[in-house]
Order: sequence, then structure tokens, then C-alpha cells
Amino acid sequence: MRQKIDGTELVNIGMDSDSPLIYGLEFQARALATQVAETEAVRFFVGTQSLEFENQIHVVELDEKSNSICKKLYLHSAGEVWHLSSSPTDNNIISTCYNRISEGRNSCSMHASVWRIPETPEDSTGNGISDPCSATLPSLDHLSLLDTSEYGKDVLCTVFHPTEGNRVVSVVDNQFILWDLGEGYASAKVETTKLMNFTRNIIAAITNLRIMFLFSRDLDFNPNRQYYMASCGDDGWTKFWDVRSPTEPAVARSDHSHWVWSVRYNPLHDQLVLTSSSDSRVILTCVASISSEPYGHCMDDDFHDEGEEEKEKQSKMEDGVLAAYDEHEDSVYAVEWSTANPWTFASLSYDGRLVINRVSRAEMYRIIL
Repeated sequence: MRQKIDGTELVNIGMDSDSPLIYGLEFQARALATQVAETEAVRFFVGTQSLEFENQIHVVELDEKSNSICKKLYLHSAGEVWHLSSSPTDNNIISTCYNRISEGRNSCSMHASVWRIPETPEDSTGNGISDPCSATLPSLDHLSLLDTSEYGKDVLCTVFHPTEGNRVVSVVDNQFILWDLGEGYASAKVETTKLMNFTRNIIAAITNLRIMFLFSRDLDFNPNRQYYMASCGDDGWTKFWDVRSPTEPAVARSDHSHWVWSVRYNPLHDQLVLTSSSDSRVILTCVASISSEPYGHCMDDDFHDEGEEEKEKQSKMEDGVLAAYDEHEDSVYAVEWSTANPWTFASLSYDGRLVINRVSRAEMYRIIL
């Protein structure tokens, strides 16, 4: 079924739980984030990039009962959204890095801000996210401008502390700026304490500076094995590293035919890794050889009663491509797992196509049973 609401294409492909759902934005986009603080609903944020029209933040939710998509739009009038992250403690708080064009349109500058998604009557009634009926969209509430002008011009990204919603860090040129947002996010001041507990997010941001790995575009840390991480880049490779021995990657894969823009470990099952690329594909890879679950789900004591060696041989997952998803027609700049459902993920291509997919039942059962 295909329909348009407010100029936005909405596609529902089938009702089978393994079928993808496609949501088309009116504008180009490359910024995608999962709603980190949400543990019940599968929900993602998408930021648009338009030089001619006011940009938007789309809140996209998967209705798992009907296997359909609900959405709500908000104006992000500050400029093109290049990076987006969400608070770990508040569902309605996000940060954006955006490109602002001067009034004379002869220059542009990068900025970072923290915003609140305003409550609407639909939200307060408990009916969930609905499509706006009026031509005038609600605007995001601006909470704090992260003034990075004295530190540099290029704000590459801004990410929240993994557990403290009032602390964020910005990557500006060759510096990391740690912010304390204050009570109610009303003010932003530079925090002078050391950058502690930001390990995962900070090092991921370093890839944008090309400091740690040549040609790296993105990086993610294994959530279950603290010394392992993955990087991807312009050479088309995805590399998995043990940071205690960084001379050579522990595993290296070349599953894409062009630049790899994003890599993400599954939040629970670290043998599952997603990558997205300029070859218009998203690939789900198994990297069991260096995961915390080499034999899938943890086995009980009965597993070792008899025929242990043969059962291990049959149960062990092998490294390799589990699935390739080709619903996109343009460069896929971002891919993110849902924090509410570890088997669901979203990918975003530059033409404004958001695709929500699931790990197949066969692979899911292979891991959990």
C-alpha cells in the first residue's frame, strides 16, 4: 500500500514481520538516530537537508501490531541537519549539528544545539504519534546553543553522555568540548573535568577527524567486549579491532563495493553487525569469531552432557554475510539498531528514504534458541 500525507510518501509493504517498511521524506537526509531512552516503542529520529525550504525533524515509529509506520514532523528552522543524537534519559531531548546559511547566502557556518520535542494534544491523549493535519508544522523548542565559535569552525558531531542526559560532548576541529547543560537544559557551559565515561561516544567521534584510522568514516564499540570495536571507511572495508593490539585488525571484511558510511553493533547480540554504503546496500554480517556469543545463545549445563564436541560444531556460528538489503537507490549514510527491539533496525539514504527492517526469523531463532 502506498500513500502520500503532506507531500510525504508512506509505504507499507505487506504484513509479514520480515517485510521491510519504507518511509519517504520530502527532502534529502543523512542524519539518523534511535530514540535511546525509549524501551517500549521502536522509534527513530531523522533530520533533513534542504537549502531551499525549512528543514524538519521526523519522529518515525513502527507500529508492530499493524506492521505500519506512524510519524510526526517538526520544523528545524536553524538549518540543514548533519548530525543527530538523542538523550539517554529523556525521550523528547535531541541534539543537532546543522549548517546555517547567511542572509546574503554568501557563507555558511556549522552550529550545535539541544532541542526539546514539544508535547502535542495527540501525545497527551496517549494515542501515540499521528500525522499532522495542518500545513504549519510545530517547531522544536530550542533549549541550548552550544557556542563552539572560540574552539573552531567545524562542529562534526555532538553526542550525549551514555547515562547522564545533561552532559554532551562536541567534536570541533581537533578538540573535544564537554558541556554541562545545567538545570532543565537551560544553559550550556564548558565542563572542565576530564572526559570520563564518554569512551564509546568519544572514540566513535574521533573517526570523523581521521585520527585513529586512515580512511575511517565511522566506528562503533562492541557493547559486550570492551576491547573490541569496528571501523569502516572509503576503502570499502569493515575492520574489527582489538585495541590492545591495534597493529592489524582482528577481522577484516570487504562486503561492499564502495565507501562504507556506517557500522553498528547490535546492542545485545554483538555477533550481529550492520554496515551501510554508497553502493546503496545495507549488509548484516555475523562476526561470531570475536563475539561474546560464538555459539549463539548461552548454553545450559545439559549442553555438555554428551556429544559435546559434535554439538559445538553444529551450533557454532560462522563469520559471513547473513543478509543484504537492497531497498535503497542512493548512498546509505546511516544505519541504527532500535534500543527497544534488538531485532529491528533502520537505514537512511540520501534521497530521503528510511527503511525499517528486521533480522530474519531464521537467524533470530538460531541465536536465541
